[in-house]
Amino acid sequence: MAGHSQYKNIMHRKGRQDAVRSKLFSKLAREITVAAKLGVPDPNMNARLRAAILAARAENMPKDNIERAIRKSQGGEAETYEEIRYEGYGPGGVAMIVEVLTDNRNRTASDVRAAFTRSGGNLAETGAVAFQFSRLGVVEFDAKVGTADEVLDAAIEAGADDVVLGETAHEIYVAPERLGDLAKTLEKQFGEPRKAALIWKAQSTVALDDEQGEKLLRLVETLEDHDDVQGVYANFEVSDALLGRLSA
Repeated sequence: MAGHSQYKNIMHRKGRQDAVRSKLFSKLAREITVAAKLGVPDPNMNARLRAAILAARAENMPKDNIERAIRKSQGGEAETYEEIRYEGYGPGGVAMIVEVLTDNRNRTASDVRAAFTRSGGNLAETGAVAFQFSRLGVVEFDAKVGTADEVLDAAIEAGADDVVLGETAHEIYVAPERLGDLAKTLEKQFGEPRKAALIWKAQSTVALDDEQGEKLLRLVETLEDHDDVQGVYANFEVSDALLGRLSA
């Protein structure tokens, strides 16, 4: 299995969603507040805010929480968060990108560096690994919204750059600046997507043996558990057997 969603898949298999829901809602609310503060508090006029709200809805975040996060952006009590991208190498030389929203750069940098060091990896300069990824917008629908041909035809008509059709989900990729328009167009035909976000998509992957793969997955888990981390992306593949053991 490969791709940026590996960790989330494992979390679902472990049934840990209830245990992490409070932390997840906090991260989603932070992104909503920042998106609304940087733009306008109207998701129809703010693509980043719309994407953040879609992500919150996909995780069943209550409507009151979403509205509270938007209101917070308009008041004087909203914290000031800094967006930072860390790049580095994990076990097996896997390229990694970590995106954070933090109110304390020194604390977050120290924590992220420590996580990499404990796993046998290391942080690198900004730009050291980003060239191995493509910055893209992705719109994801449940596979039940339509046939593969229907989704493919609609995506092409809407101006998508790439489409990955799957048994459980369909992912439609587009340049970041066109994410909002693509999501709106496809929503008219298929309903609200379960995801619309900006991601780092690996251009190729590194195959890891089970020992390296377990270390890498533990590092991803540690980073994802950090309050300031909003996203972790890595260009690796691990065996289904390893995933089966970790999710048992």
